[in-house]
Amino acid sequence: MQVKFGTDGWRAIIAKEYTYDNLKLAALASGKYFLSHPDKSNGVCVGYDTRFMSKEFARYTAEVLSSMGLKVFLSSSFVSTPAVSLYTREHKLAGGVMITASHNPPIYNGFKVKASYGGPAHPEVIDEIEKNLSGIDPSTLVKPAENLITMTDIKSEYIAYLESKLDLKLIRESGLKIAHNAMYGAGQDIVTRLLDESMVNCYHCSVNPGFDGINPEPIPPYITDFVEFFKEVETDVAIINDGDADRIGMLDEKGEFVDSHKLFAIVLKYLVEQKGQRGEVAKTFALTDIIDRICQKHDLKMHLLPVGFKYVSRLMTTNDILIGGEESGGIGITSFLPERDGVYTGLLMLEIMARRQKTLTGLVEELYDEYGFFSYNRLDLRVAESKKAAIIEAASGGKLKSIAGYPVTSFNDLDGFKYHFEGGWLLIRASGTEPVLRIYCEADSTEKVEKVLAFASRLA
Repeated sequence: MQVKFGTDGWRAIIAKEYTYDNLKLAALASGKYFLSHPDKSNGVCVGYDTRFMSKEFARYTAEVLSSMGLKVFLSSSFVSTPAVSLYTREHKLAGGVMITASHNPPIYNGFKVKASYGGPAHPEVIDEIEKNLSGIDPSTLVKPAENLITMTDIKSEYIAYLESKLDLKLIRESGLKIAHNAMYGAGQDIVTRLLDESMVNCYHCSVNPGFDGINPEPIPPYITDFVEFFKEVETDVAIINDGDADRIGMLDEKGEFVDSHKLFAIVLKYLVEQKGQRGEVAKTFALTDIIDRICQKHDLKMHLLPVGFKYVSRLMTTNDILIGGEESGGIGITSFLPERDGVYTGLLMLEIMARRQKTLTGLVEELYDEYGFFSYNRLDLRVAESKKAAIIEAASGGKLKSIAGYPVTSFNDLDGFKYHFEGGWLLIRASGTEPVLRIYCEADSTEKVEKVLAFASRLA
């Protein structure tokens, strides 16, 4: 079977495993699930990003689903993943499909399933769809029911919802100069439609299915040219989104990258301390320990989850979750949507800056003053399977007694192998979306982080 759902949907290399034949299997298996849903008569929606062939793949997915008797609302333009989740929820649909490979390299495309509540399908739903795959005949003929497919402006409805959930007047009056790097992805033109165009310098806000040869992921390795642009245009802050705009990275006024660990902590502090909101907090395994300390200070229950926003989203639909997030730039606020949203989070950060009358640097320094300095980095190792297996074997089972000379204080194998040591932690795990070994580290100095990452990469 060529279709396998990972951490966040099915992703594969275009023209290798990601073919029309395999896309048909994924759509038929998902359609079978949608037909079992109580809201099946309301139909489903299909959106797509700016990747190579995404529009055509979305059209074919809609044709397959319509051939099963499902009404399909097909996006009339590329849209962000959160826009598809929102449309699914607001129109009480049986589900949604987003054609995207998110932040993966340009040679990939993907298939994300969205649930009726407006977020990633729960793991047990994905399990059901995967079971459906085994019972599908690959020779099944697809006979589209064109009368069941409706071209739909999903993007405009999403933009109107953003307007209702943010204090855009405050942001406009703040005088902030903003740069938006859409990384050639589906988040382009949203920020300029919400704010005065004179406030926003756009970068990579055009359609380029090759993403200029980079991964559309809002992290330092892929934004070097943008940092140079940012410094040239004299801008106060930057929002950077991934290919389907559900992830966030930012630059402060000096052009320094501010990762999602800090953004999550700043947003959590704002919701609790400024907005007076309460609730539980959900974080995935690779996110900063600062979240634990904020929760302890404010007596908030915190849930530690495996990597993958689908685990966060599930809690957002069953528990009183205030905010949930993950290391890779995905932050979700339940009062907005049980889904991560990079554009909303970026604009909310602008609202925080305007209301607090602080720069992004000022907000980060405030965090350090209260909870201590912390540094973070991640290595993505594209190595031979033998080396990957050797590193995993060396790190498994709590075997390591010291990390780069620092004694181990605790070990956790919830998702990969996580070692705490004095002043930080190391996590080693295989990616669920790419053939990559990820090594994560947080520590109380940048030097310690680099030392630990170098140590971990030499474990084989």
